[in-house]
Amino acid sequence: MIFIAHRGNISGPNSKLENSPEYVHQALLHNYDVEIDVWYIKSEKKWLTGHDYPQYEIDSEFLLRDGMWCHAKNIEALEKMLEIGAHCFWHQEDNFTLTSRGFLWTYPGNLLTSKSICVMPESTQYSSEELSVCYGICTDYPDKYKKLKFDWSE
Repeated sequence: MIFIAHRGNISGPNSKLENSPEYVHQALLHNYDVEIDVWYIKSEKKWLTGHDYPQYEIDSEFLLRDGMWCHAKNIEALEKMLEIGAHCFWHQEDNFTLTSRGFLWTYPGNLLTSKSICVMPESTQYSSEELSVCYGICTDYPDKYKKLKFDWSE
């Protein structure tokens, strides 16, 4: 099981730092994968991160780091990330979205499989048995979930 720090959060939401390169880097240093929100501004040929709007400028190498799960926030970002080989996906409130590496990005409350990334399990009442099936968990609280005792056996 992998634990993915949603927007770089480790111990809860932090809207002032989410998606900032330094914050994301800290989550990676704590051995978490990270989900980030990615924008591409075609007219300026710029990559940026940010949830509601493009905020922090980055380069394409940032997106290619091990452990990055890149959520395209505009179609230009999705197209360009596919071109460069970044691990990416697009979703809004779809029950399931397939990432570019074949994982099922699973909206809260839906069934989980061995290829599922359970998104924000804290917003739904999953049992530890249900969570133990999935490949990974994306949450604002990976420190908390990492400490839970699941039956990880197959």
